[in-house]
Amino acid sequence: MTVDGNLPDPPADVTVEPAAPDDRLDVLRILDAAMLETDADAVDDRTAAGDALVARSARTDGVVGALVAVRPAPDRLRVDAVAVRRARRGRGIGSALVAAAVDLGESDPAVEAVTATFDADLRAFYEDLGFAVRPAGAASDPADGGADDAGDGRAGAPADGSPERLEGRVSVPGREPP
Repeated sequence: MTVDGNLPDPPADVTVEPAAPDDRLDVLRILDAAMLETDADAVDDRTAAGDALVARSARTDGVVGALVAVRPAPDRLRVDAVAVRRARRGRGIGSALVAAAVDLGESDPAVEAVTATFDADLRAFYEDLGFAVRPAGAASDPADGGADDAGDGRAGAPADGSPERLEGRVSVPGREPP
């Protein structure tokens, strides 16, 4: 997505759609293969709420990517995890999943912004999708899930010594936060 609202389409051989309960194992496997911590019950909850998305191969009908979003506040939708099968990376599937999450936020009148917290090496990916990026925990908005997303009070420096974390936000057009 860009600031003017142009969202990327999925590749021609992929569709992005809400995850169904039958997609649970595929979603968990894809997120696990990307080494993303995911709670199976949370995936079930987000699927039931319509906040989990899958990218499906048109050729095989198999799930090739997954995104799980959470709602830390009624006016926020946060991308919690997004991953694509290794063999399908670099083809725009992850971008299409995040764009679909932005669409999901835009279709919900209560959502003012879609947010994500991510490693610094994904900054360009999120900026290309229209996210305004800042260090995680910097000038934190309580609606984004707390005063300190980094965990130790140091913006962008997680307590466990892991790589710098950033967060991004796309405001929903016409519904700018006050």
